[in-house]
Amino acid sequence: MTETSLSAAQTLRKTVEARLKVRHAQETRFRAYGLVAIFIALSFLAVLLGRIVTQGYSTFVEYSLTVPVYIDPARVDPADISGANFDLMIADQVLARLGIKDDDFGTQSSKVMDILSNDLGFQLLEKVKASPALIGKTVTVTGPVRADGALYYKGEIKRSTPEDERKLDNAQLGWLDRMKATGMVSSGFNSGFLTRSDSTEPEQAGVWGAIVGSTMMLLVTALLAVPIGVLAATYLEEFAARNRWTDIIEVNINNLAAVPSIVYGLLGLAVFINWLHVPRSSPLLGGLVLALMALPTVIIATRSALKAVPPSIREAALGVGASKTQTVFHHVLPLAMPGVMTGAILSMAHALGETAPLLMIGMVSFVPGVPEGFTGAATVLPVQVFIWENASERAFHERTAGAIMVLLVFMIVMNLAAILLRRRFERRW
Repeated sequence: MTETSLSAAQTLRKTVEARLKVRHAQETRFRAYGLVAIFIALSFLAVLLGRIVTQGYSTFVEYSLTVPVYIDPARVDPADISGANFDLMIADQVLARLGIKDDDFGTQSSKVMDILSNDLGFQLLEKVKASPALIGKTVTVTGPVRADGALYYKGEIKRSTPEDERKLDNAQLGWLDRMKATGMVSSGFNSGFLTRSDSTEPEQAGVWGAIVGSTMMLLVTALLAVPIGVLAATYLEEFAARNRWTDIIEVNINNLAAVPSIVYGLLGLAVFINWLHVPRSSPLLGGLVLALMALPTVIIATRSALKAVPPSIREAALGVGASKTQTVFHHVLPLAMPGVMTGAILSMAHALGETAPLLMIGMVSFVPGVPEGFTGAATVLPVQVFIWENASERAFHERTAGAIMVLLVFMIVMNLAAILLRRRFERRW
């Protein structure tokens, strides 16, 4: 009997050990699968960010030309200053400094103008307009090299490429080399990319107009989505009766959070443009559409934050004589505010990166300046990225990656603010 019991115990022990071995092996495999999944995700993220940075960092490097230009009185009519060809004057001065004599047809000057930005001639025009006394004098101007010349300096255009397969011929590449060697061209941080607006010339294009448009649009979105979303969530969570109608509303709110963003663009096109006649391609219109898209997220986040407040807070407030409204707005909502603010900021960050609904309401138009108001034409960072990526000029693709880097910085700052707010005001019960 004792031997039988001992044998049974040994058999049970072996069975338990086998099962433990299998369980430990499963746990080990599960941890390995998790580590592999994390490694794959981080690898794809590293590839994505690496590709963006390697393609876009050169956007923040600018090659500028500084050249003194003699304003020839024979070529500028004081009564018609705008009619003078200042670009040709600058090209002639560059040729003179390089020791190159132009022919009677101006062939060399035309080639030089192909590697100099129109911004130089515009600067000279504005200076002479502001002070006609400059006619007959020498004025020094500084401006960017044309995009193709900058790409050559950055190594994107190579001399080894056959001449008929690139925009710049060998003579122009030689001039660029000599201009840099003589100090006429210098490199530096491209602050203009952050201070200029969109342009048809890549070397003059910047993201300032898109930054201002995005800020104005997000302001409209926040002013509409956050108060309405918080109040709606508070009513549904704290005051609404639990019945079939509130259940239907809750289900629809959850469904709206999963609706593709382009559907909100179609809704904005039908309601705000065709019916209410809100100006197309304006920050007001974009803010209204994105507010509709952000509302479900704000409501869901606010309700979750309200649910996280312990019932004892409500019971204590009611026990000392506070009304239901006082309990909610003086005690429950303030304690839930960190979660509410986190949800609001994350919904704004999501709205900042949306492109599809804005394309549907006409925000794909070319806007060369800063928005004049909430009803004026504007562009935003995601749409600017879309426009530049579809441009035919090769230099715009470089600026696409630069604009993506600026957009990512905006989104990282907003997400970091959400994390800091949660940690700063979070309470553990």
